[in-house]
Amino acid sequence: MYFNMRLIVSLLFIKIIILSTICLNSAVSPSTVHYMEKGDTVEVGPKNSVPRRELNIFCHRGIPKGIVHMWLSVTLHIDHPSNDFTHYEGPNEEVVEKEHVDNHFSWSLNIFSGNKRKMFKLEPFNTSCIGIDTSKSYSVHLDVIRLDLWKLLLLVTGIIVFMYADKLSCNTTFHYLCGIAFGICASFLILVYLVSKMFPKKTFMYGIMGCGWTVVIYILQMLWDNLRLIISSYRLYVMWYTIATGILSFILCYRWGPIENPRTINIIKWFMQFVGLACIYKSSDYQEAAMGQIVILLMTYNLPQKWVAAPKTYWFASFIEGESHLSDDEILEYETSIRGEMTEEEDDDITEDSEEC
Repeated sequence: MYFNMRLIVSLLFIKIIILSTICLNSAVSPSTVHYMEKGDTVEVGPKNSVPRRELNIFCHRGIPKGIVHMWLSVTLHIDHPSNDFTHYEGPNEEVVEKEHVDNHFSWSLNIFSGNKRKMFKLEPFNTSCIGIDTSKSYSVHLDVIRLDLWKLLLLVTGIIVFMYADKLSCNTTFHYLCGIAFGICASFLILVYLVSKMFPKKTFMYGIMGCGWTVVIYILQMLWDNLRLIISSYRLYVMWYTIATGILSFILCYRWGPIENPRTINIIKWFMQFVGLACIYKSSDYQEAAMGQIVILLMTYNLPQKWVAAPKTYWFASFIEGESHLSDDEILEYETSIRGEMTEEEDDDITEDSEEC
């Protein structure tokens, strides 16, 4: 009897899995691929009278790499009336379709539908695709920026941070500013730690084991949304809290004084230079050109000072000891004016002598 019951339950379970697979397979509709260029806009709507989720894939073919395209950026904008859509990313339409099918065949629950991205960065020099699965009408626009000012600003910031890391690491004002910023961030982390102590550890761990990390991430997202709501609602209190922690951090930094240990200063300098090089590398999707910029910057930075000062010294020496820098007409005009002044002075002296006599 017990064996027959187990057999019946097993058969029912297998039947449920087969029926679920068939239903999911029938729910996966064929996708439509759109290849877009600069400035293209695609309007997408339901094909049937009954709204049904459909997958549309939007791809951009990469352009050839070139120096003039170093700061190129490609952005895909989704104009959707709501957040009721699922997006998939991949290097081509096959990968996007595979992710879409895997998502339909999995027992996953989309609990993150509250906050969806509607702007996607695509790779300028490689083919990249974005898949949108929804049952509503929406539009997609592809924007290509030849000169992304944010990337250019990131490049300039990286160069400045790298070149002036030696001076900033020894600057007292910079030490105080970094100490204040670190103190403010640490105070918020301490506040988060104190709030986390209010939750029972065992219950939280049991929730992780029972529900999985998906629910935990969902809870963390809810906490983050509530934190943003608190910051926007109690903006004045947050501002005064930041000011108070900043003043306290400044007092502590002033009490202990700036950093004087040479090794610590070197560590700060190396860290800043690493951050500067990372900014330069991330300022362009043309990775070969970005690495070339880094190599040129390192070679320029490590040039011996005598090599840098030699052209200036040679130019100054040639200016002092070299040939005349005046033309013949200018020299003749100068000599004529000097002679005229000397003649006038002699005439004045003769006139004064005659008057005395």
